Amino acid sequence: MKIPFNKPHLTGKEVHYIYDAVASGKISGNGKYTKLCQHIFEDHWRFKKTLLTSSCTDALEMTAILMDIKPGDEIIVPSYTFVSTALAYVRQGAKIIFADSRTDHPGIDEDKMEELITPKTKAIVVVHYAGVACNMDKVMEIAEKHKLFVVEDAAQAIDSFYKNKPLGSIGHFGCFSFHETKNLQCGEGGMLVINDERFIKRAEIIWEKGTNRAEFFRGEVNKYSWVDIGSSFLPSDIVAAFLYAQLEHLDDIQNKRKRIWHQYYENLKPLADKGIIKIPQIPNYATNNAHMFYLVLNSIEQRNELIKKLKEKNIHSVFHYLSLHKSPYYIGKYIGKELVMSDHYTDCLLRLPFYYELEEEEINLICDTIKLI
Repeated sequence: MKIPFNKPHLTGKEVHYIYDAVASGKISGNGKYTKLCQHIFEDHWRFKKTLLTSSCTDALEMTAILMDIKPGDEIIVPSYTFVSTALAYVRQGAKIIFADSRTDHPGIDEDKMEELITPKTKAIVVVHYAGVACNMDKVMEIAEKHKLFVVEDAAQAIDSFYKNKPLGSIGHFGCFSFHETKNLQCGEGGMLVINDERFIKRAEIIWEKGTNRAEFFRGEVNKYSWVDIGSSFLPSDIVAAFLYAQLEHLDDIQNKRKRIWHQYYENLKPLADKGIIKIPQIPNYATNNAHMFYLVLNSIEQRNELIKKLKEKNIHSVFHYLSLHKSPYYIGKYIGKELVMSDHYTDCLLRLPFYYELEEEEINLICDTIKLI
C-alpha cells in the first residue's frame, strides 16, 4: 500500500463543464463559469466582491498594487508562511518586517505585532494557517489604531470562520488558493476578495490588464482603453469550469475532510496527552475547515526519524514552510529579532497525508506508525 501526501479530488463533473465551456466558444477569462463561481462565492459567503485569479499569488500581488505599495513601505508578514505572502510586496519594493508565530499555533503572534509597527508600516498580512483563524478582533483593532491595511492570506481557509464571519471577509482584502492541495481545487487557481468598496472599481481594472474592459462588456462604457497599471490576473474560463464542479460538491468535500481530520485527532490524542507530540488545537473563536492535519514534534531529529519510519511504510509525509527570514534570498536583509517559534515550526512541524479518498484503514496505518516513535 502506497499512501501519497496529496491526491486531487475529482467530483465527476469537471470534464463535463470544461466541455460546455469549450463548446460555448468563450474560453478566455471572465466568461460564463468565472461569473458563476464568483456569484457563488459572493452569495454563499457574503463576500462583497470577488475576482477569480490564476493563483493566490496573483491575488496577493493585486493587493500590493491596490494598496499602492512603494519602495520603503514596510509590510508586517509572518515568517512562517509560503514565499508568495512576502514576495507580492517585495516585488513592489517593500521592506518585509517578519513576525513570529504563536506558541500554540503556527499563525502570527498577534500580541507581538504592534511592536513591529513604525511610521513606514503600510499593512499587516495575516495567514490563517491550516484554515484556522487568527484573532481578527485583535488584528483589526491594531490596524485601525495605526491606520493600516489588513490583508488576509486565506490560501488554506476556504469555508472557515472567525466568530461566524467567513475568513477573507474581515480585512480590507482576502486572498484564496485553489491549488490542487486545497479543499476546493482546479489545479492552479486563486481568488481576490475585496471588502473595502473604495477598491472594487480599480481592482477590476488591474485584473483586466489595466483596462476598463469589464465595464465595457457590462455596457457601462461605450469603449474600453488603458486606464491604469495591471496584468493578466484572470484565469481561463476552462479553469473556472473545473472549479465550478468542485463548488457544487462543497458540502460533501468538507464533510469527508472533517471526518478524516477527526479520525487523525482521536487516534493521536493519547500520544499528545503524553507530551510525545503536539496536535492541532482550534481556538474557541475559530472553526476548522479540515484543510490539513499536522504534528509538532519535539525536535528536528524526532521529526526526521518519523519521516523515515513513515517512508518505510510507503507513507509520504512532508515538513512545511521554512522561516522566510532565514531564506537564502532574505537572510542578508533581515536585521530583526530571533523568531523562536517560526524556527521551531520550521524544524518540528510535519504534515500528514490528507485528501478526500484517504480511507479509514490507511489513516489507522499512518497513526499506528506514528505511535512507534
